[in-house]
Amino acid sequence: MDREGMFDTDALVLLDAVARTGSFTAAAARLNYTQSAVSRRIASLEAEAGGPLFDRLPRGVRLTAAGQALHRYARDVLERLGRAGEELAAIREGTGGRLRVGAFATANAVLVPVALRDFRQARPDVTVSMAEGLSVTLLEALGRAEIDIAVVSDYPSGRGPGEEAEVVRLMEDELLVALPAGHRLAGSGVVDLRDLREDSWIEGAPAGSPTMLAAACARAGFAPRVDFRIAEWTGKLGYVAAGLGVTLVPAMAAPAIRGDVALRSLGDLAPRRTVYAALPRTAPLAAARFLLGLLSRPPG
Repeated sequence: MDREGMFDTDALVLLDAVARTGSFTAAAARLNYTQSAVSRRIASLEAEAGGPLFDRLPRGVRLTAAGQALHRYARDVLERLGRAGEELAAIREGTGGRLRVGAFATANAVLVPVALRDFRQARPDVTVSMAEGLSVTLLEALGRAEIDIAVVSDYPSGRGPGEEAEVVRLMEDELLVALPAGHRLAGSGVVDLRDLREDSWIEGAPAGSPTMLAAACARAGFAPRVDFRIAEWTGKLGYVAAGLGVTLVPAMAAPAIRGDVALRSLGDLAPRRTVYAALPRTAPLAAARFLLGLLSRPPG
């Protein structure tokens, strides 16, 4: 046995068993060794340690001062290794460790927090962290192993996650029109987009950028008049509630919409996007797969 070998796990387990039982024979029975094998391995360990670790007594053995010192370190190492094994098992089973989740802003309105609420109830020992960003940014973070699962959409790029990720389609998300509560069309069941050609629109993208609003209005035969550009969708709703215009709101965020705004479907002219969950193609965490199951549940 080389000098590092006396600290291998088997040697530490053997030392601990002999110290606890006070007998080579009892330690051999506990570890399913022969008594002679235990004697040889302890002798080898003592040679590497530079002196006796056990006093041989008429009946059994007792730790020497050197043996007591080494045994303290052995117990510490074995306990740490035991805890490490338990933690690794929990990570493999999805019941422990950490889970890093990424999502685009609208997914954080209802879809992700509801799934994480149920995840936390089922997996309370998993530490969850959140990152919010654009879908393309989240997919890049997933590729760099900075997050473990991402909720992304095919907007504005027009395409879903590529070959770098394992992709599961979660839903098709219709964009609704948000109207001030007193708007002339607020009581309609379905709003014809063409009836909003004279309205002021609130948009988030810079002027000239391709948007779902511009594409939908083009299909309806007009260009929207945009008077205000507000990036964050909850901010847009504040402008709508104040009667300053109308805007598009994802249906997936509808349960979180303020009560002084009316949401209406645009019917066949409504823009739609696809929402996905993306995981690494290689060795996704069990906890990420469990969360995926929660995200994939039908709404209700």
